[in-house]
Amino acid sequence: GQNFVIDPNTIRKVVDLAGLDGSESVLEIGAGAGSLTLGLAGAARRVVAVEVDARLLDVLREVTASLENVEVVEADALALDMSTVDASAVVANLPYNVAATVVLKVLEDAPEIRKLTVMTQREVGERLAAAPGSKTYGQTSVLAAYWSTARVASAVSRRAFFPVPNVDSAIVVLERRTPPPVEKTIFYSVVKGAFGQRRKTLRNSLTELAGSAEAAAAAIHAAGLPDMARAEDAGLDDFAAVAAALAATSPKSARKPAV
Repeated sequence: GQNFVIDPNTIRKVVDLAGLDGSESVLEIGAGAGSLTLGLAGAARRVVAVEVDARLLDVLREVTASLENVEVVEADALALDMSTVDASAVVANLPYNVAATVVLKVLEDAPEIRKLTVMTQREVGERLAAAPGSKTYGQTSVLAAYWSTARVASAVSRRAFFPVPNVDSAIVVLERRTPPPVEKTIFYSVVKGAFGQRRKTLRNSLTELAGSAEAAAAAIHAAGLPDMARAEDAGLDDFAAVAAALAATSPKSARKPAV
């Protein structure tokens, strides 16, 4: 799932969009052969370059051997304890097949990381930054919005990578925000329940979580949503209001873990 960025202009663009001022410790996930790592090393105080593929580690270590501010870490980012990483920013060319999962893991588990500047498959980037009503809006969009404001900052040509992928890419910038004032567990349960059955109205998709259709309808009305609202119609504040209403009226059912 990994395509290596080889275009110098793209590397410069990513580093520029990250807005590094030389004081940051940067976490790079999926460092690969080190092309982006070299660009980051010249702009950041320190770079923690994480790579899971043992076949690439020797190359990465050789490429960065002369750089005192680069630490190479052999690890799977999805299994990495983010609390052990000393970093305030993520800048990365993320493997396509885990990009959204990695972004959400960083946002959930590493509150000290304030900004993420990542290259992803264009569709994934659009999904992370999507607004209600758009074709790419979904569960990932809402969960990302819970933690951050996200925007697609630039398109990236597929010719910037080797091997050349069959899809276009995008650079996405996510800046951490204060989550809405609702418990994360409840909020996540509502969002996952809503999009797990997105063809249904929110009233129907949240009936089991709320304990009854009446309780689900009451929560939806309390949030100011229409009776026939579906998941794709609701924004961050709407989901937060539904979650808060469910917590107030049926806290036990609202706290059931989402499957």
